[in-house]
Amino acid sequence: MAAMIEAHGLKKVFTTGDGKRIEAVKGVDLAVQKGEIFSLLGPNGAGKTTTINMISGLIEPTEGDASIGGHSITGEPLRAKALLGVIPQEIALYPKLSARQNLNFFGKMYGLSGADLNRRVDEVLDFIDLRDRQNDRVENFSGGMKRRVNIGVGLLHRPQVVYMDEPTVGIDPQNRRRVLDTVFRLRDEYNMTVLYTTHLMEEAQELSDRVGIIDHGEIIALGTQGELTQQVGEEDRLTIGIDAVQAPQQLLDALQTQIEGVTQAEFLAPTLPEGVDSEELERKGGKIRVLAKRGRKALPRILNLIEEHNVEVNSVEVREPDLEAVFLHLTGRALRD
Repeated sequence: MAAMIEAHGLKKVFTTGDGKRIEAVKGVDLAVQKGEIFSLLGPNGAGKTTTINMISGLIEPTEGDASIGGHSITGEPLRAKALLGVIPQEIALYPKLSARQNLNFFGKMYGLSGADLNRRVDEVLDFIDLRDRQNDRVENFSGGMKRRVNIGVGLLHRPQVVYMDEPTVGIDPQNRRRVLDTVFRLRDEYNMTVLYTTHLMEEAQELSDRVGIIDHGEIIALGTQGELTQQVGEEDRLTIGIDAVQAPQQLLDALQTQIEGVTQAEFLAPTLPEGVDSEELERKGGKIRVLAKRGRKALPRILNLIEEHNVEVNSVEVREPDLEAVFLHLTGRALRD
């Protein structure tokens, strides 16, 4: 069965005012199935938004093509776009109009009218839970409420595919939770395909059926969370804060050779601004990072071994394999770097 969204060899090159060429996207291939929540995860500037803007027809690719529902975005742009609801990161509403007036306006832009328009506006107001505030001006809404109206606009024409570009940016935790629950409802109640971009690993982990990790304009990994974490060997990461500013090499060697499942042990030196004196460095201490299979089970023996080497522990953090670990493994840096 053909995928709902397909991209083949998508590239985008921008030219600056001084003639410099910047290759923002470097040949992206991907396929998203009907009824799937697919997240494109990457740091700011990785090429997420540029990739999706090409797929949705907002910008023209330098090379390659994409299709929505089998319709080429370059060859049949109107048919492709008719299947797509776009929910941008920026709020795109008229603040002086009420929620209902905004939805009416955008509904007419989609070609809706009369009873059909009124019915769709009512359905959307119920879906975003703003029926009781429908006649209030948008300028009086909180950021989260504006975001919900923004989502409603993208759903008026009953699209088969919804593109959401970092929709939780700048909103409070309660409304963020509403947005994430809305994504699940779009898939589970309406069988919509959701294309979701984010730089937040936690959101991608919670929401996604599959994840594509993008960095420097290239898809560097793609699959379910389980498939991706297998790339880092399904090892737990244990970060152990110690009072010492360095760990004896004998301790690091012992951690790797004497405890079953430990594959790596290294000392993470504290980082301090330039000019900080050695006394401050002593107070800060350092950290030992251990990679281990079944790290929680190995933790008591690890702590005992550290104590045997007369090193005092002041904190312990255990992280099971996650998308952050995958990104670190593939790029050598944290997702937030």
